Amino acid sequence: MNQDLWTSVDRFLTDTLVHPDQALDEAVRVNADAGLPAIDVAPNQGKFLHLLARIHKAKRILEVGTLGGYSTIWLARALPPDGTLVTLELNPTHAEVAAANIKRAGLSSLVDLRVGNALESLANLHAQKVAPFDLIFLDADKPNNPSYLEWAIKLSRPGTVIIGDNVIRDGAILDPNSSDPGVSGTRTFLERLGNHPRLDATALQTVGSKGYDGFAIAIVSE
Repeated sequence: MNQDLWTSVDRFLTDTLVHPDQALDEAVRVNADAGLPAIDVAPNQGKFLHLLARIHKAKRILEVGTLGGYSTIWLARALPPDGTLVTLELNPTHAEVAAANIKRAGLSSLVDLRVGNALESLANLHAQKVAPFDLIFLDADKPNNPSYLEWAIKLSRPGTVIIGDNVIRDGAILDPNSSDPGVSGTRTFLERLGNHPRLDATALQTVGSKGYDGFAIAIVSE
């Protein structure tokens, strides 16, 4: 098993099940041209998120970590016409690219893109007493994932689905003494998912064009 094989399988799955999409393909190209890091979810992973949102009949989605808006487009397409997706991005350049990609996909009316520190934006959302979100996707800086999780719970309702990306870190999460803040933050995030009295959670390892990683998923109880 190797990266070339994983990438080839992902390509086959994408060609067979996802199919070409002008807005998404253009977003990938524009992101690369703008020098954004190539850390978007893979197309088959994007569709996985899209299907989860549709299965859950989500009307309000929160995304922490916009980057160039690739996953934002997938999630927003799952919303009904009266739905809302709030997405948070720290980097103004990334947010500008994302806004253009979202507009090109015809989704600007559904997406509320907020630029700034995500923890501050989350605190502001809570202070504004916004309606709870049905699905929350955490895909920003991993050291802050435990804090993002706490805010996600505060902004949720019973039945809210919380998804965390990049939770395996090439298997580095097995090292309790890791000096990598992304690893230690991910370990703490997973431990809190498992220990929190209002969460029922699991995680899955993935391999593919994005390497060896995984998703965590939790549902909020009463």
